[in-house]
Amino acid sequence: MNKEKDCITRRYNIWKPGEYYYKMAYGFVPNLVSYQHTDERDRPCMIVVPGGGYRAVAPTEGEIVALEFWRRGYNAFVLTYTTNFLYNAPLHKQALEDISRAVRFIRRNRDEFHIVNDQVILCGFSAGAHLCGSLGVHYADVVDRNVEYQTVSNRPDTIVLCYPVITATGRYGHEESFDALIGFEPSGETVRGAERTAVNAALEYADIAEYKDEAEYFSLEKHVSKTTPPCFIWQTVTDDDVPVENSILFAKALRKNGVKFAMHLFSSGKHGLSLANEQWKNGECSEAYTLEQAFLLADKVKSGEITDIHIPLSEVDGFCTDRKNFVRRMTRDGVCNKEVAIWPKLADEFIYCLVSPR
Repeated sequence: MNKEKDCITRRYNIWKPGEYYYKMAYGFVPNLVSYQHTDERDRPCMIVVPGGGYRAVAPTEGEIVALEFWRRGYNAFVLTYTTNFLYNAPLHKQALEDISRAVRFIRRNRDEFHIVNDQVILCGFSAGAHLCGSLGVHYADVVDRNVEYQTVSNRPDTIVLCYPVITATGRYGHEESFDALIGFEPSGETVRGAERTAVNAALEYADIAEYKDEAEYFSLEKHVSKTTPPCFIWQTVTDDDVPVENSILFAKALRKNGVKFAMHLFSSGKHGLSLANEQWKNGECSEAYTLEQAFLLADKVKSGEITDIHIPLSEVDGFCTDRKNFVRRMTRDGVCNKEVAIWPKLADEFIYCLVSPR
């Protein structure tokens, strides 16, 4: 974990015992890891929300990003939220409840975390950006299950969206993310290329209308309003995983509703670039603590405790072997992109213009 001098790093479970239940948790509890300055000066807070298709929480978009903004003067946190690694327990609103509680948790403990004026900025990547955007457009819907938090605002001040998943409908939707989030679309003969079984059928909606309602809810471009927080968006036009039209759809909705935003479309680069610098390319992104839930589930599959899975066993094996070098394996094909690597400076300047000076 973090070796920066003068940086306080601690883990905080965001749910108290008895508050959190997800059937595929197996002891995992969503959490925040802090990257705080030691000087006890009040600063803006940034919550970093890695992507991973709602199936895992990518370590390559976690600590490395938190420390980048820590160096820029923020007290930063990495959120490890609930994911559906095996495609066998759709998340629905669980991850949204996680990020809402994370914002409220930080504001409720503002004195301990030294947060200036309750300022909380979200910075999400891919599906993590979808989660940040979901809170941005649906924050008023999320009532905390603990009365102690219900009077604490969960509306972020600003949102940074990095190569975001936005829409669940139409030709630009990222199918894998929404399979994990809301379940498989009611279909006919197959589920993710596998033979249809009673188990697969049980994971699907009984009613196509019910599925479409939830897909509509999580198509964020359809829910932007004048109260949506300001957004900084960036993506490459050559993104081969999440079409750049996702960013464009959201930007159009922000513009239509008069919400402040900036959008930067870079000329080239693949999906998942994170900071796009040497540190990222070399896999120097911390230990894989954000993969705690995925590792737990992979171990349960290997031991035979879990048999209901909807991914190849070879993929499970990949999460069970050589965990010490897991992050380096994730970035082994990485290439630095100097054009893209300026995005943290651009985002920082955008935030600086919206909130009080640091």
